[in-house]
Amino acid sequence: MSTSNSRAGLALIVALAALPFSARDATATEVEFQTSLGNFRVNLYDTITPGTVENFLAYVNNGAYTNSVVHLSSPDFIIQGGGYTFDRELPLEEIPTNPPVDSEPELSNVRGTIGMARLGDRRNSATSQWFINLDDNSDSLDWPKGGYTVFGEVVGDGMDIVDAIAALPVFDFGVPANSLPLRNYTEEDLANGVAIDENSLVMLTAVIVIDSTVDSAAGLDPPANTATRRRPPPLYVESENGGRGSMSPLLLLAIVLVRLLRGRSTVRP
Repeated sequence: MSTSNSRAGLALIVALAALPFSARDATATEVEFQTSLGNFRVNLYDTITPGTVENFLAYVNNGAYTNSVVHLSSPDFIIQGGGYTFDRELPLEEIPTNPPVDSEPELSNVRGTIGMARLGDRRNSATSQWFINLDDNSDSLDWPKGGYTVFGEVVGDGMDIVDAIAALPVFDFGVPANSLPLRNYTEEDLANGVAIDENSLVMLTAVIVIDSTVDSAAGLDPPANTATRRRPPPLYVESENGGRGSMSPLLLLAIVLVRLLRGRSTVRP
């Protein structure tokens, strides 16, 4: 992610009546993320964000996420993955991507939702990388023109696993692993040049489809992205190495400043 230094001069408003869906119409495919810290399930909103769900499932179905890495963690903000794999040593290897998918910023980036990372202010640039909101990030990620597409939500007790990942210490191994969550690894290990391996990383052994029925989202009530309030500068999900969706240190610094101004604290990885 990178930041824009300009502030919006006017509040951006989207009328609820203009939204092409209602929460009652939400249907989904349920997928399971199988990680080295445990498994969690996500309902995907097929009818609300069909293009994004189709794009995500294309990576699922071709095994692109198998043995991929959660490569970024920002406390009280997001964890992010879907962009890289690990082959015994750093640097992380990029996952081959399909053509970008059109943005569908219909739903709000609240805690527990999964969204698509993309390049800066390039709205229709999301490919393989996903992120999970650890907090209500609607103020920074729901802008109508710069909004990040939410295409599903973690269900059941899955956020327990997500929070466990987010609670891990993070280490800087350079972009894109500059906020890398690690297990069984310490600052002393880093100082001594101890190499990381699969037992250190948060690995996704697979993402698999659990339920593809049209009513798998019954009972869920995804909040719409109304973007009716004046917001801080848009915070873009962008990579620094040619751009495929990683948070940058500048973004993390911006989030710290925004949250301090709002009276909230966060920890810089």
